[in-house]
Amino acid sequence: MTKGRLEAFSDGVIAILITIMVLELKIPHGADWAALRTILPTFLSYVLSFVFLGIYWNNHHHMFQAAERVDGRILWANLHLLFWLSLVPFSTSWMGDNGLQPLPVAIYGAVLLLAAIAYTILQRSIILQHGKRSKLATAVGKDLKGKLSLLGYASAIPLAFAYAPAAIALYVVIALVWLVPDTRIEEKLEK
Repeated sequence: MTKGRLEAFSDGVIAILITIMVLELKIPHGADWAALRTILPTFLSYVLSFVFLGIYWNNHHHMFQAAERVDGRILWANLHLLFWLSLVPFSTSWMGDNGLQPLPVAIYGAVLLLAAIAYTILQRSIILQHGKRSKLATAVGKDLKGKLSLLGYASAIPLAFAYAPAAIALYVVIALVWLVPDTRIEEKLEK
């Protein structure tokens, strides 16, 4: 079956998630810098989550550019990814509203970890459908970046209970690593 409906549906879900997150931002009470300071943790959580959702949207787009067709396994793997991404607004809001409290920071990391695992499952499902010599399989290779990200999220969750700012810093580092455009798939598609 073709991939168009899956891509359109995924794009729509991610757009809705970003919209939900921005609607969670509350208007500050007051018209000075001190009023803005009260919403700073919520705003910074929003920025981080916006970046993560943008990264997923971008990489999802590139991954499906390398896919020629989808099957039921890929459809379910995609829904699995969208499920975990749909929890990003909740975990973002909880973390932002509670500053640097360990449990919300750890839950945020758990959502990121589970979304990354779901993305890996989706990627492997596409490779399984298209073969080990497919464009996606050769572009991804051993996927060191993906594996290190999984390790980073898994490390940040217990770290949140020891020192929450360090866990958040680890989330930011992972986001920065993925902000650098991943040209592996684009290079394979151009050949």
